Amino acid sequence: MYHIRTYTDTEECRQLWETLWPDDCFFDLWQVRSCFNQAFNRPLHFQVFEENNVPKGMIALCWIKEQESYGHFPGETWKGETWLEQNKIISCHPDMSLALINSLPGPVHLRYLTHDSFFHTRGSIIQDEIGYLFLPKKYEYSFNQYLAEFSGKTRKKMNAEMSKLERQTVTIRHNRLSDVDLLFKMNIQAFEKDSYFSDQRFLRAFEKLVSYMVKNDMMRITTLLIGGEPAAVDMGALYKGTYTILAGGTNPDFKGIAKLINFHHIEWACKQKIKMVDFLCGNFNWKERFHLTPRPLYELKLDNSFLYSNLSEEIKGIKICA
Repeated sequence: MYHIRTYTDTEECRQLWETLWPDDCFFDLWQVRSCFNQAFNRPLHFQVFEENNVPKGMIALCWIKEQESYGHFPGETWKGETWLEQNKIISCHPDMSLALINSLPGPVHLRYLTHDSFFHTRGSIIQDEIGYLFLPKKYEYSFNQYLAEFSGKTRKKMNAEMSKLERQTVTIRHNRLSDVDLLFKMNIQAFEKDSYFSDQRFLRAFEKLVSYMVKNDMMRITTLLIGGEPAAVDMGALYKGTYTILAGGTNPDFKGIAKLINFHHIEWACKQKIKMVDFLCGNFNWKERFHLTPRPLYELKLDNSFLYSNLSEEIKGIKICA
């Protein structure tokens, strides 16, 4: 017998997440997402497809009041958009996915869905943003082999720009925890009200996230100094061979510093034989210029008019339980 049940209790939702959700990347961790949910305090709404009372599929949602729609857990938003990536619809059959969607009592807007969340929705799923990866194995873990992929003209230009910085004495330090506050400060100074960290909820979420990463030996802080002065700070998470660059800040007085710190991440990943570096989504032209590997993510936006008739006869008879 099929049922769809709604779960709103935090502990029950955690158990369901850890039962059904794959554990492949940093964003798959309940503790990571919980940092944001605690800061934004969105009501949980997990729709779970059950067969004979055994959970088989799930859409992990939150109600986002100001948008009057359901978004993906943990429901963090900034200017109407979410931030966390690698969202999923857990399902083993198109009918299961459709049944879960149709069971929702209101509209849904999901962003940054992975490719394996696909199902038949009459064209409602579209490409969202593109994430970018660096894959060290593609270059046999050789930074020089990676650089050789650039044209001679481009390499010459990059070397000139990097040399100008290096003549001012570049030093790199790692994992000084106090540099996290410097990152927040630099980011806010650079982007002002457009900085995520200008929202106290995002700032609190990241502070919780930093504590979690430090406790579990996941965090890598990289600080570039020019002539002893901090010029750029990046925060990343290392989990299961993937290095995810989460946030950064730069001093605008040092032209080309962002390029230098990104090359440092790539060179370090090659030396350490990291599986991949995830530079996340973002409409920044440098990611294409750096020859990173694109990874599209997808968006699903549906209102209450979604067609129940799309379901097979077998699934139409499911019982929806509160």
